[in-house]
Amino acid sequence: MPNPGSPQAAQQIQQSAPAMPKGTMIGMLLTLMIMMVVMMFREPIGRGLNYGLHVIDFSGQWPVFTLVIAGLIMITLSTIIRSLMTDFVTQARNQSIQSEFNKEMRQARLENNLYKLKKLQEEQPKMMAKSMDTSMQMMKSMPITMVVVIPIYAWVWFFIDNTVPSELLTVAMPWGYVYLLDTLWFLPIWIVIYTMISLPIGQLENRVVRYFLLKKRLKELDGIENKS
Repeated sequence: MPNPGSPQAAQQIQQSAPAMPKGTMIGMLLTLMIMMVVMMFREPIGRGLNYGLHVIDFSGQWPVFTLVIAGLIMITLSTIIRSLMTDFVTQARNQSIQSEFNKEMRQARLENNLYKLKKLQEEQPKMMAKSMDTSMQMMKSMPITMVVVIPIYAWVWFFIDNTVPSELLTVAMPWGYVYLLDTLWFLPIWIVIYTMISLPIGQLENRVVRYFLLKKRLKELDGIENKS
């Protein structure tokens, strides 16, 4: 048995770690395919969605406000999809176990407790498997989420290109005026703004939905235990 913390021990742990399931790879490939298809046909997809989403374009008069509403719609729909496909109780349990395990591992290293470190390293593949289970749950929902998310991006692209008057493409942001069709490195400015709007909203919605669903599920489990 290699000494804990040695390169041989690290290599042994890596070799015993669970391999990425084929389903995860398929999910990643499906997500890439959806992105490629939507980007290839973003003009007709955006035009088609415009029949329903034109109610939030305000004739292009308030482009940033439209980006906020589109971000709210996209994040809300993707949050609902992920929530329906995620077991939050199992996910929270796995995260708690992983956090406690990492804490024990750090403590053993600080104390140079080789015996405890060896025992923990033997359990490490199991912890990695639990972490992979959590990642798999997220990957399973990703292709379905992309079916919602990427077309909305296509509609926003259509909205910026076809609805917003040219004189309104320059908008005021906290750091100054920006032109929505300019690029930052390789990304159009409107995508940067849209992402900046969507990310904090998504984090907030995800935490709120997760809290209520987790609370509801725990009550259900308590009810089952009380009956038994």
